[in-house]
Amino acid sequence: MNIPFLGHRHKKDVRTALAADPEAVAALLSECELLRSQAAQAGVRLDDTPASLEALDQMVPRWRDDAEILPWLGNDAGLYLGAVVVRTVTGAVWRIRPDGEPVVLLASGREVEVVPAGQEWAASGAPELSQMYAEIAEA
Repeated sequence: MNIPFLGHRHKKDVRTALAADPEAVAALLSECELLRSQAAQAGVRLDDTPASLEALDQMVPRWRDDAEILPWLGNDAGLYLGAVVVRTVTGAVWRIRPDGEPVVLLASGREVEVVPAGQEWAASGAPELSQMYAEIAEA
Protein backbone atom coordinates (compact mmCIF):
# COMPACT_ATOMS: atom_id res chain seq x y z
CA MET A 1 0.00 0.00 0.00
CA ASN A 2 1.68 3.12 -1.15
CA ILE A 3 0.64 5.95 1.12
CA PRO A 4 -0.50 8.33 -1.64
CA PHE A 5 -1.71 11.12 0.61
CA LEU A 6 1.87 11.55 1.79
CA GLY A 7 3.26 12.23 -1.67
CA HIS A 8 6.79 11.48 -2.81
CA ARG A 9 8.47 14.19 -0.78
CA HIS A 10 7.02 12.88 2.48
CA LYS A 11 8.01 9.21 2.21
CA LYS A 12 11.43 9.90 3.66
CA ASP A 13 9.75 11.79 6.51
CA VAL A 14 7.55 8.76 7.29
CA ARG A 15 10.58 6.45 7.43
CA THR A 16 12.36 8.98 9.67
CA ALA A 17 9.30 9.22 11.92
CA LEU A 18 9.12 5.43 12.13
CA ALA A 19 12.72 5.30 13.29
CA ALA A 20 12.18 8.13 15.78
CA ASP A 21 8.78 7.09 17.17
CA PRO A 22 7.70 3.61 16.05
CA GLU A 23 4.75 3.60 18.47
CA ALA A 24 3.26 6.75 16.91
CA VAL A 25 3.56 5.31 13.42
CA ALA A 26 2.08 1.99 14.62
CA ALA A 27 -0.86 3.92 16.08
CA LEU A 28 -1.37 5.76 12.79
CA LEU A 29 -1.25 2.55 10.76
CA SER A 30 -3.70 0.81 13.11
CA GLU A 31 -6.44 3.46 12.86
CA CYS A 32 -8.27 1.60 10.07
CA GLU A 33 -11.38 3.80 10.34
CA LEU A 34 -13.37 2.19 7.53
CA LEU A 35 -12.78 -1.34 8.80
CA ARG A 36 -13.58 -0.30 12.36
CA SER A 37 -16.81 1.34 11.16
CA GLN A 38 -17.87 -1.76 9.20
CA ALA A 39 -17.01 -3.98 12.16
CA ALA A 40 -18.94 -1.79 14.60
CA GLN A 41 -22.02 -1.93 12.34
CA ALA A 42 -21.74 -5.74 12.47
CA GLY A 43 -21.30 -5.71 16.25
CA VAL A 44 -17.66 -6.74 16.08
CA ARG A 45 -15.25 -5.08 18.51
CA LEU A 46 -11.73 -4.59 17.19
CA ASP A 47 -9.40 -4.74 20.19
CA ASP A 48 -6.14 -5.54 18.37
CA THR A 49 -6.21 -9.22 19.39
CA PRO A 50 -6.09 -12.41 17.34
CA ALA A 51 -9.67 -13.13 18.48
CA SER A 52 -10.84 -9.95 16.74
CA LEU A 53 -9.36 -11.28 13.48
CA GLU A 54 -11.52 -14.40 13.90
CA ALA A 55 -14.55 -12.17 14.45
CA LEU A 56 -13.76 -10.23 11.25
CA ASP A 57 -13.56 -13.50 9.34
CA GLN A 58 -17.13 -14.26 10.44
CA MET A 59 -18.60 -10.95 9.26
CA VAL A 60 -21.04 -10.98 6.36
CA PRO A 61 -19.03 -9.34 3.51
CA ARG A 62 -21.59 -6.71 2.44
CA TRP A 63 -18.73 -4.47 1.23
CA ARG A 64 -18.07 -6.76 -1.74
CA ASP A 65 -21.06 -5.19 -3.51
CA ASP A 66 -19.42 -1.77 -3.40
CA ALA A 67 -16.50 -1.50 -5.83
CA GLU A 68 -15.61 1.91 -4.42
CA ILE A 69 -15.25 0.78 -0.81
CA LEU A 70 -13.64 -2.61 -1.46
CA PRO A 71 -10.00 -1.50 -2.04
CA TRP A 72 -10.07 0.87 0.94
CA LEU A 73 -11.51 -1.79 3.21
CA GLY A 74 -8.87 -4.23 1.96
CA ASN A 75 -6.12 -1.76 2.83
CA ASP A 76 -7.60 -1.29 6.28
CA ALA A 77 -7.92 -5.05 6.80
CA GLY A 78 -4.27 -5.54 5.90
CA LEU A 79 -3.15 -2.72 8.16
CA TYR A 80 -5.30 -4.10 10.99
CA LEU A 81 -3.76 -7.55 10.52
CA GLY A 82 -0.34 -5.90 10.70
CA ALA A 83 -1.32 -3.98 13.82
CA VAL A 84 -2.39 -7.18 15.56
CA VAL A 85 0.86 -8.89 14.57
CA VAL A 86 3.01 -5.97 15.75
CA ARG A 87 1.15 -5.82 19.07
CA THR A 88 1.15 -9.55 19.79
CA VAL A 89 4.09 -11.26 18.05
CA THR A 90 7.40 -10.81 19.85
CA GLY A 91 9.91 -8.87 17.77
CA ALA A 92 7.46 -7.85 15.01
CA VAL A 93 7.72 -4.22 13.92
CA TRP A 94 6.43 -2.01 11.13
CA ARG A 95 8.79 -1.12 8.32
CA ILE A 96 8.10 1.38 5.56
CA ARG A 97 9.72 0.35 2.30
CA PRO A 98 11.39 2.96 0.10
CA ASP A 99 8.30 2.80 -2.18
CA GLY A 100 6.07 3.78 0.76
CA GLU A 101 4.61 0.32 1.33
CA PRO A 102 4.16 -0.57 5.02
CA VAL A 103 5.19 -4.15 5.81
CA VAL A 104 5.64 -6.10 9.00
CA LEU A 105 9.20 -7.19 9.75
CA LEU A 106 9.43 -10.28 11.93
CA ALA A 107 12.26 -11.05 14.33
CA SER A 108 13.40 -13.76 11.88
CA GLY A 109 14.00 -11.07 9.25
CA ARG A 110 11.02 -12.15 7.15
CA GLU A 111 8.92 -9.32 5.71
CA VAL A 112 5.18 -9.82 5.58
CA GLU A 113 3.13 -7.87 3.06
CA VAL A 114 -0.05 -7.49 5.07
CA VAL A 115 -1.91 -5.06 2.80
CA PRO A 116 -2.18 -7.47 -0.17
CA ALA A 117 -3.41 -10.14 2.26
CA GLY A 118 -6.09 -7.73 3.51
CA GLN A 119 -7.10 -6.88 -0.04
CA GLU A 120 -7.48 -10.58 -0.91
CA TRP A 121 -9.52 -11.12 2.24
CA ALA A 122 -11.83 -8.19 1.45
CA ALA A 123 -12.32 -9.34 -2.14
CA SER A 124 -12.76 -13.09 -1.61
CA GLY A 125 -12.55 -13.98 2.08
CA ALA A 126 -9.46 -16.08 1.53
CA PRO A 127 -7.06 -16.32 3.09
CA GLU A 128 -8.84 -15.65 6.35
CA LEU A 129 -7.20 -12.97 8.49
CA SER A 130 -7.02 -15.33 11.47
CA GLN A 131 -5.31 -17.96 9.31
CA MET A 132 -2.78 -15.41 8.06
CA TYR A 133 -2.11 -14.34 11.65
CA ALA A 134 -1.57 -17.96 12.73
CA GLU A 135 0.91 -18.52 9.90
CA ILE A 136 2.78 -15.30 10.70
CA ALA A 137 2.83 -15.92 14.47
CA GLU A 138 4.11 -19.46 13.91
CA ALA A 139 7.12 -18.31 11.89
